[in-house]
Amino acid sequence: MLKSLKIFISIVIPLIAAYIYYYITLPAVNIHSPGFWFFIIGALVVFCVVIGLIAANRSSSLYRGSVLKSKLFTVLSGITIIVVLIYIVGSILSSPMINAKKYQQMLKIKDSNFTEDIKEISLNKIPILDKDSAALLGSRKMGSIVEYVSQFEVGNNYTQINFKGIPTRVSPLQYGSFFKWISNRSEGIPAYMQIDMTTQEVNLMKLTKGIHYSESEYFGRNIHRYLRFNYPTYIFDTINFEINDEGIPYWICPVKDYTIGLFGGQTIGKVVMVNAITGETKDYSVSDVPKWVDRVFSAELLISLYDYYGTLRHGYWNSVISQKDALQTTDGYNYVALNDDVWVYTGVTSVARDESNVGFVLMNQRTAETRFYPVSGAEEYSAMASAEGQVQHLGYRATFPLLLNIGGEPSYFIALKDAAGLVKKYAMVNISQYQIVAIGDTVNECEKIYLELMKSNNIKVEDTSNLPQITGTITKIAEGVVDGNSHYYILLNSSNAIFDVEVVNFINIIKYNVGDTITFSYSEGTESNTVLGVK
Repeated sequence: MLKSLKIFISIVIPLIAAYIYYYITLPAVNIHSPGFWFFIIGALVVFCVVIGLIAANRSSSLYRGSVLKSKLFTVLSGITIIVVLIYIVGSILSSPMINAKKYQQMLKIKDSNFTEDIKEISLNKIPILDKDSAALLGSRKMGSIVEYVSQFEVGNNYTQINFKGIPTRVSPLQYGSFFKWISNRSEGIPAYMQIDMTTQEVNLMKLTKGIHYSESEYFGRNIHRYLRFNYPTYIFDTINFEINDEGIPYWICPVKDYTIGLFGGQTIGKVVMVNAITGETKDYSVSDVPKWVDRVFSAELLISLYDYYGTLRHGYWNSVISQKDALQTTDGYNYVALNDDVWVYTGVTSVARDESNVGFVLMNQRTAETRFYPVSGAEEYSAMASAEGQVQHLGYRATFPLLLNIGGEPSYFIALKDAAGLVKKYAMVNISQYQIVAIGDTVNECEKIYLELMKSNNIKVEDTSNLPQITGTITKIAEGVVDGNSHYYILLNSSNAIFDVEVVNFINIIKYNVGDTITFSYSEGTESNTVLGVK
């Protein structure tokens, strides 16, 4: 009876421990998953220890070597050693050191023309918020929602997407604690935060039915556990919170695919979409993912693939020793909205990091399409330092640059924030000549100064006369103040739109009155059109 109990314990205890470990860590049951190998090795080690202890207790004398006499212990130890060796050998054979050419060819690069691909955009469509600023605004908004603030918090996702053509960050609410989850789990999470990155408008989007599958759920409805038990063999990359064109929340869950050996050549093979409200799931190949989805390939994955392409041109050892023609991405990245997709932007520099770029790349987060632009100039942190130098007396800090086409010139757009994280000024820095730095209290003012600086430095600026124009009779003038600057809001008899004229840029506007005829060049906006020229 005692012997049977020991055998039962030797089997059941390791199985219980293995299940608890699996339930917490959720490794994919897939030979390409390192987590799965750690799980198997850990389970074998636990079995060996338990079997060894039982075998040792069969005799009071260790001299007799009763542990080693246990056949089961010997077999398990041998299997454990073999599994560890397979994992080590598999890791080496999957590495860039052995497969440099395969890694270098994983990403297809297309040389492109900057001015053709990246058109000038309206100034009121420039995303001026980074993730930290969005999180700050989201927290302030949440603090003002009395009905939710005691039970919920804003999640830290803040995924950047294009929502109906507008750069937007979205993040779900999350339960404030375990006990608040118990109180609210039946109704689910009632809303998500939506932030317009161009206007800084923050909206709490309430749902008719709550979100029941999220990262702040516990047990089976936790989105990671829900995915694992529905797709036990899938190896998921970072999942993202997005909304479709109707505002319905989804979890976009890319599935890793390993194309080189056991653990190498990571890319994305398919995507699982989970309705965050109902839990309904559906698989897609990457090419069939709905176009409203923006994030399939993470920025980190795309950047690592380009680094393989740039550093392994002449093999692995060249990337380590002589580094001839070796290129890599710069530290940091940002996002560019292009053709209703989100593209990762980062500079390309030599491995020696000489504070200058040989060009930059745009990488589509939905399709992995990658374009290289051979525009040499300042590395991003050099441009950030130049912008900060212009306002050093104020102590403002620069955000990572956004790439824009200003007057036909590749230019960095930088928001300057104070110690509280609030955007106070804006900077534009010429990539080719980063000593050309314009600072403005508004985006319009910054652009005007920047264009004049380029002209004075003999840089040919593209004619902006292709902007839409309108002529009409003034029917109404209203005055307002935005960020300390006077604005005239004007209505014309020839349009239903509101035209926003910043007085500091067009001082002659004060000469006009109701009944006068005027011509505006402008960029279109959602609530008003920004005037860029007055005749």
